[in-house]
Amino acid sequence: MLVKTYCAAVNGLQVTTITIEVSITGGVMYHFTGLGDTAVKEGRDRINAALQHIGFRFPKGDITVNMAPADLRKEGSAFDLPLAIGLLVANENIVVDDLAKYVMVGELGLDGKLQPVKGALPIAIGAKKEGFKALIVPEENVKEAAVVSGLDVYGMASLGDVICLLTGKEHFEPCVIDIESEFLRQQCRFPLDFADVRGQENVRRAMEVAAAGGHNIIMVGPPGSGKSMIAKRLPSILPPLSLAESLETTQIHSVAGKLKGGVSLIMQRPFRSPHHTISEVALVGGGATPQPGEISLAHNGVLFLDELPEFNKATLEVLRQPLEDRKISISRAKYATEFPCSFMFVASMNPCPCGYHGDPTHQCVCTPGQIQRYMSKISGPLMDRIDLQIEVTPVPFKDISSRPEGEPSATIRERVMRARKVQEERFKDDAAVHCNAQMSEKMIHLYAEPDAAGLEMLRVAMQRLSLSARAYSRILKVARTIADLDGSENVLPYHLSEAIGYRNLDRANWAEL
Repeated sequence: MLVKTYCAAVNGLQVTTITIEVSITGGVMYHFTGLGDTAVKEGRDRINAALQHIGFRFPKGDITVNMAPADLRKEGSAFDLPLAIGLLVANENIVVDDLAKYVMVGELGLDGKLQPVKGALPIAIGAKKEGFKALIVPEENVKEAAVVSGLDVYGMASLGDVICLLTGKEHFEPCVIDIESEFLRQQCRFPLDFADVRGQENVRRAMEVAAAGGHNIIMVGPPGSGKSMIAKRLPSILPPLSLAESLETTQIHSVAGKLKGGVSLIMQRPFRSPHHTISEVALVGGGATPQPGEISLAHNGVLFLDELPEFNKATLEVLRQPLEDRKISISRAKYATEFPCSFMFVASMNPCPCGYHGDPTHQCVCTPGQIQRYMSKISGPLMDRIDLQIEVTPVPFKDISSRPEGEPSATIRERVMRARKVQEERFKDDAAVHCNAQMSEKMIHLYAEPDAAGLEMLRVAMQRLSLSARAYSRILKVARTIADLDGSENVLPYHLSEAIGYRNLDRANWAEL
């Protein structure tokens, strides 16, 4: 008897429907075709144990299993469930009338329990797109899959439950989630707040400007000056995720297996902070089985690299293309895939090897040459993609102990959201641009061109401060954001003045100051 069940294979964020064909005839052999990896082929032993645990025997006879399309490599253990059901139906152990309406995914434990799988959300989206009526997933994956409307999603605890559902012996209700109410309820909860930051008004302001325009930012300061503390609070002032952004972000985390059980959607912008020993593959993605890296896990959020010069230089250089294109294309001999990676890049570093260059309370023991060599670990092309460069100085003890709490994140966030709405209206005709940081040179000329007085100020500043040529466009982008925060239609000289102040590391004599 020939039986077909349906599953799905995930490659990057692309989903392919897999047809599992099971044929049982007279004989004693087991044939498997369809480019399954070791985990897929080992599924036979898991299925055998699971079937015995719930009172069935593994079918006897000449069994041929084919996974179509046969030229697509299948990886992982999510094919266990549809293969087990196919074997039971082909052997006439159970009768299922409407098997063709279901997509099924799930790894089987030896006791028949269903184990969670990666990529349940993109599988659900793919199943709906292909016209399937229902999806069966492990219980732990049901909430993420159920966010897809128009598809009946069943979360099953065991193979026995799936059999009862398919044969009609028991009635199960599909999982239903009110996405909009849950989304709005959860997205404004932040454990960290800018109210905790004492002093550092210049850095707080720079973070507000960065958040308002989606700008990349680097903070340079001695140990203990609050760089990491401030960076970790950045998500609390970013605009909330839209539902579309949340779905896109959740898909990436689902494919990577990073979603916690019972989570339906990622409600807040991601904040990723990898250690400086991270490899290139772990940072940008890839591997034998294509997986999203840290830059994709930070999509629609923040990627924070603490102690930037400690990262391997080759690892940092692979960030250049994703920062520009906001996507990463991974090509290997056996596959090619693409992951989105539109994130705010935030970095921090010490100003010199000893860490105390410019610190008023500690003596720096480094020479200008040592400082230059230390700073040169960050290449010019990478620094070219960072819009704001901020010097952070330690807060004196008297200010820490006597100052009241700083401005709360909620207040700053309101200003950021107002500025972002202005930018949404400005770029409404260009779907690829969402904020000032993404402006092209043509857009800079249209929306950020200063008047004659502003141009003269910019010319003088670039000459006196020995600013590099690459700073010109960055200054205008940041000035445009400052003007948006100020509610100004035009970029005025004092907007440019503030933007110029955010280019500290471009000064030719920075290491000597």
